[in-house]
Amino acid sequence: MARWEPGARERMVLAAVDLFTEQGYDATTVAEIAERAGVTKSTFHRHFPDKRDVLVAGQQSLSALLTEGVAEAPEGATPLEAVAAALRKVSGEMTSFNRELGPRLKAAVAASAELQERDALKSVGLAVALTEALEARGVPQVTARLAGELGVLAFHHGWSQWSGSDGRTDLATYALGALEELKAAATAL
Repeated sequence: MARWEPGARERMVLAAVDLFTEQGYDATTVAEIAERAGVTKSTFHRHFPDKRDVLVAGQQSLSALLTEGVAEAPEGATPLEAVAAALRKVSGEMTSFNRELGPRLKAAVAASAELQERDALKSVGLAVALTEALEARGVPQVTARLAGELGVLAFHHGWSQWSGSDGRTDLATYALGALEELKAAATAL
């Protein structure tokens, strides 16, 4: 097995997501994921503690990017302007690999209650990261939490549109558009 080839982590994520969709999450083993990705089981375990963690691959990086984006927002930015800065920061790091993974990941999650739970926990973690970053800017807790939740909703909506697109429009356009829609919807409440 060519475990030294570049892109092992990406190959493992794709292999896992495809196998989860093809044969179900419960029926998929780490050995099958490793084999399809062209790596050893020990290589798999160097990247992921278990197969559940494939779904949250990159969550720490995503949370860090959101936090950095909020921190880098101009002084005096409103909470939603800071969230928009975070969405731009994250969007700038997404590649065609991320876009192409979207529909596959969505199908795998839809087919497994355990993966749906894991995906929900990932969303909670992202909202917490945004909320804490906003609170660090002095935004009151309730406002920070609401803005953080709106940011995660906008990211997910934008991601869904972007991953189903031809890639000519960037993720930031979709995510920021979704944030504006959510802002308008909240105002209408």
